[in-house]
Amino acid sequence: MQQMKESPWGHGFADVIDSWSWNDTTDQIMSATSGDVERVLSSARRNRRQLTPDDFMVLISPAAAGFLEEMASLSMMFTQERFGKTMSMYIPMYVSNACCNACVYCGFNHNNDFARTILTMDQVKAECEAIKKLGQFDNLLIVSGEYPSLCGTDYFENVLNTCRPYFNNLTIEVQPMTTEQYSRLIKSGLNGVVCFQETYNRKAYKNYHPKGMKSIYEWRLNGYDRMGQAGVHKIGMGVLIGLEDWRTDVAMMSRHLRYLQKKYWRTRYSVNFPRMCPSESGFQPNVVMSDKELAQLTFAFRIFDHDVDISYSTRESVRFRNNMMKLGVTSMSAGSKTEPGGYVSTPDALEQFEVTDPRTPSEVARDIRDMGYDVVWKDWDSVFD
Repeated sequence: MQQMKESPWGHGFADVIDSWSWNDTTDQIMSATSGDVERVLSSARRNRRQLTPDDFMVLISPAAAGFLEEMASLSMMFTQERFGKTMSMYIPMYVSNACCNACVYCGFNHNNDFARTILTMDQVKAECEAIKKLGQFDNLLIVSGEYPSLCGTDYFENVLNTCRPYFNNLTIEVQPMTTEQYSRLIKSGLNGVVCFQETYNRKAYKNYHPKGMKSIYEWRLNGYDRMGQAGVHKIGMGVLIGLEDWRTDVAMMSRHLRYLQKKYWRTRYSVNFPRMCPSESGFQPNVVMSDKELAQLTFAFRIFDHDVDISYSTRESVRFRNNMMKLGVTSMSAGSKTEPGGYVSTPDALEQFEVTDPRTPSEVARDIRDMGYDVVWKDWDSVFD
């Protein structure tokens, strides 16, 4: 029996993703017909089952664009069956914009000349206290540029320990780590990890990430396996809409999700579809996704998976977030600052992206309640650790 060649980046989804051709996947999506869409929607409504990635590809195809009303109805039905009329609230806290990567689309790019900010623990504490004054947030997303020598496991362990007295649910969006490092952070109060693969296109990936550990496709892609192996409670996934063909990228992500759910079935999952904004580097999106297309993708993903958490950040506009709230989205950020120390410590630091929804958390909560939904500030407690 032939043994699998040992990889310096570990084993995981990177070992199997090439069994699907990027171009063939694109062709399969684009060749879907209205008859295919009718078949998938009829099956979803009649059998009330979650779909296969092949079915999902039908629902994100151009052929499905004429079925948005029916897709929205199904998406709303499945969302309310699983989540009720609720909206979970979270807020990001950026702790550093130092980064050793050179992602061509990101303002935190290592080659960009600006003063870098890394919060001290006193500043982290001050940020936590400022956030608690904004609303009843108990779900905190800790975000950092990727610079392990400056912001490594020791640093994030200290950040988690500093934040824990203020928040029961702590999630990080930082550089991918080893299984052992994730396990260590879990002991310090870590509940979830968010990581964006950015694009699943292996050939194009290096063009966008020419330098740093992020340039290693296998290391990043297999990071989700390392999270699962460590027992991370919730894993957040996403692609950056604007790099490659969005339909093919999210189709690959749907395959990745099913793979993870099968292997790490105790873990919860969330997805996010951030649309690229112009960055400090001057990079402009290669692909522009319309509001209608993002709505189609949201409906398709909810019909594909009834249990996954679908999140919208303040990248999206007030009007669009309000319109989509009942139709598949289950968590939202509010009052976000996307620069390290933005709430009180260093508000003049470089932000990662411009916020499009400027409402305060109380204004977002008011609008949610006005639509007949309950605002969920807390859905996890340290007693479960």
